[in-house]
Amino acid sequence: MTDTSQSSALADPPMPTPADVVAAAGRITGAVERTPFRPSTTLSGIAGCELHLKFENLQFTASFKERGALNRLLALTPTERRRGVVALSAGNHAQGVARHAGRLGIPATIVMPVTTPFSKVRHTRELGAEVVLEGEDLRGAREATDRILAATGAVFIHPYDDPDVIAGQGTVGIEMLEDQPDLDTLVVPVGGGGLMAGIVLAAQRHPHPVRLIGVQMRSYPSMLETLAGRPAPDRAPPTIAEGIAVKTAGDITRRILGPAVDRILLVGEDQVEDAVALYADIEKTVVEGAGAASLAAVLGHPELFAGHRVGLVVSGGNIDSRLLASVLMRRLVREGRLAHLTITVSDRPGSLAAVTGALAEAGASVVDLAHRRLATDIAATSTDLEVVVETRDPSHTDEVIGILLERGFDVSRRPVT
Repeated sequence: MTDTSQSSALADPPMPTPADVVAAAGRITGAVERTPFRPSTTLSGIAGCELHLKFENLQFTASFKERGALNRLLALTPTERRRGVVALSAGNHAQGVARHAGRLGIPATIVMPVTTPFSKVRHTRELGAEVVLEGEDLRGAREATDRILAATGAVFIHPYDDPDVIAGQGTVGIEMLEDQPDLDTLVVPVGGGGLMAGIVLAAQRHPHPVRLIGVQMRSYPSMLETLAGRPAPDRAPPTIAEGIAVKTAGDITRRILGPAVDRILLVGEDQVEDAVALYADIEKTVVEGAGAASLAAVLGHPELFAGHRVGLVVSGGNIDSRLLASVLMRRLVREGRLAHLTITVSDRPGSLAAVTGALAEAGASVVDLAHRRLATDIAATSTDLEVVVETRDPSHTDEVIGILLERGFDVSRRPVT
């Protein structure tokens, strides 16, 4: 099932089968992780259903993508291996191709948009691939990809719309259904559709029906719109889930998903941010936006999942540490657990100690504190303290403010920015 063309477009693309997924599972065994698939008691209680998590963020490259990349690379002929490969990717597919091309001694060039997170660019280079940064998004990077393919004669490794790639991604579904055969629902993030298409094929060989639900970002509903016969939006807004920020659905993947997927749910940025934070807080695991989309969908549509046995694909964990820190802090703001207080005090020794003592007594944790001595809207003998505190919840914040007022401090509250 080898595609030797140098283009992502195929005039009559072969359709992968459940047997191809089984063959891929045997082919890649030992070279990729059989990742844990575990129940989450706490998240199940929050969601109102029985949740099982497939931790693909624990792969060597922190993403399921290396399954399909390896299966595709193993299908190359000796001549194609010598010519090398080119991949176009925002990061996870890039790292999968880079890692296994390096293992197999195959030259690899990865074209990435200039907006790709720094961590993914760095990791791809560390895995031995040549990285070319060009274009604001995947569509913009495609021009550079075509130029390199024409100049080198290398083989293009499509990130999702390739039979071997789809079969490799489908091994995620085989493992989930082998480890937990009584699942009745699988929830899968969808960008171009390679992972979902592979899991559809894996589910087709299962002895009982499994409901298949895809998840896309509200700002990137390409597969949903394509399956509905509508044009996908031609826009590229920023998103925390860049791994599924695909503007054009695949042709092969569309044909597989169309008759098999129960529905595709859309989720928003704040929902995905909350899911990333929940994984960190409850499961103690780092998950990127695309990897958290399936949990966001379950929490956003509890009526669809109540009482069901649900498998979620935690598809990746490649998130910049700075972005992760921002997500965790923003969740505190949304939950009312961060408060920005302006406290006016006399500008004399001991005033700061009195304020921090009152905050400690109230059980508030100081996150940030700054003096504002040059403010012209207060007396010259006073100073404003700008204090950001963490509290248990909004009612605790009110309690903290009440204690400060009781101590005679002038307190006002400002939005946290």
